[in-house]
Amino acid sequence: MLIHIKYKFKLFLLGAIGLATAFVSCQKEKGLTEDPYAGGKKPLDLTFVTKTIDPDVVNPGDVLSVKVKGLAKYISDFKVYVNEIEAEVVPASTNDSTLTFKVPLTASTGSMWITSQGQSFFGPIVKVGGKISVDASWKIINGSVSANGFSTVLDIETLPGGNYLVGGEFNDFELKGTEKLPIGGIAQITGDGAYTTSGLNFGKGVGGALKQINSIVRIPTGSQAGKYIIAGSFTSFNSTRPNRQTLNNVARLNTAGTLDSLILRDVINPKPQETFKNGDTVSAFNAGVDGMVRKAFVFNEQIYLVGNFNNYKRMYLPNSSYDEKVYDYTRMRQMVRVNMDGSMDSTFHYNKSTRQSAIGANGIVLDAMMQADGKLILVGTFSTFNGVQANRIVRLNLDGSVDNSFGAGTGANSDINSIRYNATTNKIVIGGSFTTFNGKTATGVNLLNADGTNVSTFNSQAITGGITTFAGQLNNGKIIVSGSFNKYGDYLRQGFMVLEANGQLAVGYNNTGGFQGMIYDMVETPITGGSQVILVGNILRFNSTFPHNLLRLNFSN
Repeated sequence: MLIHIKYKFKLFLLGAIGLATAFVSCQKEKGLTEDPYAGGKKPLDLTFVTKTIDPDVVNPGDVLSVKVKGLAKYISDFKVYVNEIEAEVVPASTNDSTLTFKVPLTASTGSMWITSQGQSFFGPIVKVGGKISVDASWKIINGSVSANGFSTVLDIETLPGGNYLVGGEFNDFELKGTEKLPIGGIAQITGDGAYTTSGLNFGKGVGGALKQINSIVRIPTGSQAGKYIIAGSFTSFNSTRPNRQTLNNVARLNTAGTLDSLILRDVINPKPQETFKNGDTVSAFNAGVDGMVRKAFVFNEQIYLVGNFNNYKRMYLPNSSYDEKVYDYTRMRQMVRVNMDGSMDSTFHYNKSTRQSAIGANGIVLDAMMQADGKLILVGTFSTFNGVQANRIVRLNLDGSVDNSFGAGTGANSDINSIRYNATTNKIVIGGSFTTFNGKTATGVNLLNADGTNVSTFNSQAITGGITTFAGQLNNGKIIVSGSFNKYGDYLRQGFMVLEANGQLAVGYNNTGGFQGMIYDMVETPITGGSQVILVGNILRFNSTFPHNLLRLNFSN
């Protein structure tokens, strides 16, 4: 029976192949008699002759003329756009071969095109100048680099001499690292962006875990003045040896960039024949947590760590050996305050009766800031903090309890991704995916007073096509906003815009074209006639440049 089945199947297969061959043969003989694209509209005989704009950079409101061909047929039925903003045509000087128009006041750098009868004809790039420009003197060339192709600068810290420290997720910077000596998550640049190791030598930088630094803070005063606190996700500093992976996402560095360490004598040694293990070198800042630290702050000679961790960790030195470390754990969710030696301050966010912290946020802490009086403001995805309603934003007292005097009210109706405070304006800016804040319509960005109340004169327009991931205010009141959005109200803004303090687009400051990536931090420096602003993050493209995660812009007053 099996033989007959196989035989019948072979006959069926041969028959099917024969039919397919015959069908293909017929099709070849018949040929293709129908155009699959027939019935479409024929293109209009309208073209651009001009390939580039003269002058190379124009200003909003300027009158431009470009050469075209065939415009006369459509003279009463066409529109002109500059990067999706409709431009006013000047009829008196527009004809079959010349198109004259005014650059829209809210236009930004991008292509220009003509639309008529449902068809679009693209012309040259219009580079719109204005009061904001990429600083050509900025010396970053390759920026932060990572072996896995993904790198980000997450924080920037200004140094007293005018240099900067940058921290993030990278293992090379300006292609100055090597396989044996990588630049792990931290680098120094001069005021004009040049990579330098002058006065600071970080060795291999951070290693282990995610190998990233989220926060760098210089200790300004006190017994440890001039040293640095680094925090993020890492287990070592300037070491790749397994038994030296003893850090827990936070460390203190000396003024020269080395790990602030402590030499121990008479350490427990299970292998007495290895006499060098009778001693050990450990971190002098004996503190850590079991998860990522997003922000670190210094206030009154104490260190605040904020993130998404569950436990505080401290090395128990009497029972630790050279190869094996023993840790004491204390349940501390999302926040902990420690002294300069790393010991935990049990008067902050800690319940002595339960011997653990309060419950903290019921979601993720995405960003945080500290006010001048030491109070913390946290933002993120949470809706309660310590069991108290706190919709995506909360201010804490100096003991870590919820500050009920904070005027945020009902807070935000969706996530807050970033928070920044400007001491000159005394205002707080928040950015995220929310559409209301404390009963007020506020799409993606909002301006607050220092007490958390809404600034009544700030009224944002709808942000569409994406969300806000960063917002920060300049000293002149203008607000930088970035994210994945593509429109602000009716205006095209491709992921980056500058607003006035009242929420309107700042005329003359929105001349830039497309933005791609994310901004995580910014530093503003006053200069004659304006200011320079350094933006860091995962910045892939800005206008027509490729910043490699560090960008400096010039802002004119």
